[in-house]
Amino acid sequence: MNQSKYQTIAEEIRTKILAGVYPPDSAIPPELQLQKDYGVSRHTVRQAISVLVSDGFLRKEKGSGTYVDERYKSLNTSNNKTGHKTIGVITTYLSDYIFPTIIRGTERTLRNENYSLLLASTNNDYTEERECLEKMMDHGVDGLIVEPTKSALYNPNLALYVRLRERGIPLVMINAVYEELNVPSICVDDVKGGYLGTEFMIQNGHRNLLFVTKTDDLQGKYRLKGFIEACEENEIQFSANDVITYTTESFGQVIQEIVARLQKGDVTGIICYNDQIANLLTVELVGRGYKIPDDFSIIGNDDSVLSRIGSVKLTTLSHPKEQMGTDAASWIVRTIETGKAEEDILYEPKLIERDSVKKI
Repeated sequence: MNQSKYQTIAEEIRTKILAGVYPPDSAIPPELQLQKDYGVSRHTVRQAISVLVSDGFLRKEKGSGTYVDERYKSLNTSNNKTGHKTIGVITTYLSDYIFPTIIRGTERTLRNENYSLLLASTNNDYTEERECLEKMMDHGVDGLIVEPTKSALYNPNLALYVRLRERGIPLVMINAVYEELNVPSICVDDVKGGYLGTEFMIQNGHRNLLFVTKTDDLQGKYRLKGFIEACEENEIQFSANDVITYTTESFGQVIQEIVARLQKGDVTGIICYNDQIANLLTVELVGRGYKIPDDFSIIGNDDSVLSRIGSVKLTTLSHPKEQMGTDAASWIVRTIETGKAEEDILYEPKLIERDSVKKI
């Protein structure tokens, strides 16, 4: 069923509150700003705010503005008082990149199923992940949706996940898995994503390729595998210098490393781990006087908002962000209610062609 505009806006704001973008007691943007942001009438904005005030997420202060109400914490996470079951959701990040959209799908589905939501983020750090897991166990959550932290590396918190299973708490992982554990998952086929992006470059005449990937997350490992498969099938040779890697900690230096590599003059096509890197690289190259795609062709991944903003609209690979959140919530609810784990879900990525790849 299609939502009214005010309901969509209310869900957007609710998601930002849950993700910590609007902390407790902070003011949300004024009505006029929300009108501009969403391209709607003042009446529609006021309807959305009214819903959130009624639900306990916002409070209006006359002559001052509209603020996030502390009540939402007890309304949203209380298990014993409301009788609702609570689902814990742990992601690497809450307010950045594709994560608010995933959380929006999860939150809406759980609310419709009369389940509460307890959110936490690890910032892709093992220590913070341990704290999140302990918080979830202390709270007594009925199920967990987890995006793994540094999923390509050995994780010192694996014993905590085993303890969760021993307690009979249903668990599903999104975007990646810990390969040491036999855990159900909801993921995109990242090998195919890396393959499709590389194949598209090759089909457009690019034979001197650079692949940029993240090595501490499993998605980067799989996307690199897809790159290698596409190169082998098309008899494209690449060397160690044609793959640039980075980690969560070295993220800040990777753009300059890519630029230094490009100055050698042989690369024409760049396949990036995600839209975030592709967008940052595009901005850097345009700022240095290069033209995209005339000088360099660039492909991102995840079809995030970053692929659609700026002077160059990025060719990218699809990621069913909101659908993933919805499916994860439905998966965990069905598993709790039937006592039987659902099947894994693997989404097929599709290439989304925009303006950042030139045929040569």
